[in-house]
Amino acid sequence: MEANQYLNDFYNHYDEDSRLLFQHGSVEFLTTMRYIEKYLKHGDKVLEIGAGTGRYSHALARRGHPVDAVELVAHNIEVFRQNTRPGESVTIAQGNALDLSAFADNAYDVTLLLGPLYHLYTQDDKRRALREAIRVTKPGGVVFAAYVISDGCLLDEGFRRDNISVAEYVRDGLLDARTFAASSQPKDLFELVRKEDVDELMSVFPVTRLHYVASDGCALLLRDEIDAMDADAFALYLKYHFATCERADLAGITSHAVDIFRK
Repeated sequence: MEANQYLNDFYNHYDEDSRLLFQHGSVEFLTTMRYIEKYLKHGDKVLEIGAGTGRYSHALARRGHPVDAVELVAHNIEVFRQNTRPGESVTIAQGNALDLSAFADNAYDVTLLLGPLYHLYTQDDKRRALREAIRVTKPGGVVFAAYVISDGCLLDEGFRRDNISVAEYVRDGLLDARTFAASSQPKDLFELVRKEDVDELMSVFPVTRLHYVASDGCALLLRDEIDAMDADAFALYLKYHFATCERADLAGITSHAVDIFRK
């Protein structure tokens, strides 16, 4: 299955690697890696579904883990290959999160689904992707599923930076006029959810949630302040963020969240 034109157009021009070079952009990566490393053991096999340009796949392969990666967008695969260093135990193949039939059942210790759910717009498709990720994971293995969270994006992109018009989104039905819950279509590119949506989505699966993490917390809201921090101040901010990123009262004030569960 090919990427839809909206995805191709976006990722052909979006420089994800550069975003992560900024301190505010690194918070999500550092947080997710912190939790991945909590569960990875020496020699564990990793599958990354929707690997993008390979930021996580390469980081894990360079730590000695064998990694297989799947990515839908051809441009991202090209960059992924360019970023691969000699000796890395990593493979990349074009594929779709909705169909992992090329991969065996119960094959991976850790499975990463850190991008595809951003671009799936029906509950059936989201559950299909999750079901496939669970299928290829070993019993007792751990799955990481990431989401774009509506309130953090609304606060940052809408009310703070005015990159989107909140009034127009309400008028056009993309935001509920009473609750401000979001609804998206492929042309909107990103599917925006809240934790209650994730809870409902996961309710049909016989898995055990280990963590639900606000993976970048307030980092995008505080991007200018965080980027201006010196090394000591940024280290202190990260310590604060790591201490609070699982607090239920802060779960919605983030642009990204990762749901971590055991098969």
